[in-house]
Amino acid sequence: MSSQVAFRDAPFQLRGSTFTMMVLKVSDPHNPNFFPVLSGKIAQAPNFFRHAGVVLDLDDLPAGTPFDMDSFCKLLKNLGLMAVGLLGGTKEQQDAALARGMALIATPRGKVETFDPLAGTGRSPAQGLANVQAQPQAPAAPTPAPVAVAPPPEPAPQRTTMVIAENVRSGRQIYAPGGDLVVIGSVSPGAELLADGSIHIYGSLRGRALAGVGGDQSARIFCQSLDAELVSIAGLYRVSEDIGKDIRRRQVQIYLNNGYLHIDPLATTVA
Repeated sequence: MSSQVAFRDAPFQLRGSTFTMMVLKVSDPHNPNFFPVLSGKIAQAPNFFRHAGVVLDLDDLPAGTPFDMDSFCKLLKNLGLMAVGLLGGTKEQQDAALARGMALIATPRGKVETFDPLAGTGRSPAQGLANVQAQPQAPAAPTPAPVAVAPPPEPAPQRTTMVIAENVRSGRQIYAPGGDLVVIGSVSPGAELLADGSIHIYGSLRGRALAGVGGDQSARIFCQSLDAELVSIAGLYRVSEDIGKDIRRRQVQIYLNNGYLHIDPLATTVA
């Protein structure tokens, strides 16, 4: 039996996909208002949060802060949230997450990590340089002074645009990596749009739209009629229950300003 036939007859398929996942950044789990405030937020949109999977982000948790993974996840479950993954955390916290069947999530795109080659050695960069200079060196022939050469300019990243010239039906998910997404049509309830850049909808938005999913806070969402289940810019979101009646079914733009999500109606008159 050839490997092609065996693969075709296999009782499973492994596929890559993209899902919208909430991230719960935990900075002070022992604050007595933590779960009451979270419960109040869930009460604003119970259908949206019911049995929703969340990833715990412990990067902002101060070092040395005790954190009981098992108890914390049980309290989340009492609110209807299911902890499915862990972002960051110590080795002990990661082991506790694995013991609960949670996944360890890699650092997302857009977050830059620095690497110090002397980290953990107990030496500063100056000490490391001194150690190198203290080693005996063989005499070398004089070399001509190097000529400074300006490095070539880095090419600007190319931003692409994906155009969907049809309505987006319920249950469909469209992702535009590395650029903008344009939909010439309407987006039905249960459909989901994602883009690293901005999203333009020439029709009604009744599903979900998430722009700047790679962390671009300058991304925007434009639509001809807003009646969305959820809108999000760079991870900051607003659900249907939080969208005011004064801007429903109107032409709007959605953007971030000073860390807050704004939804403004667009002018419909032409000078």
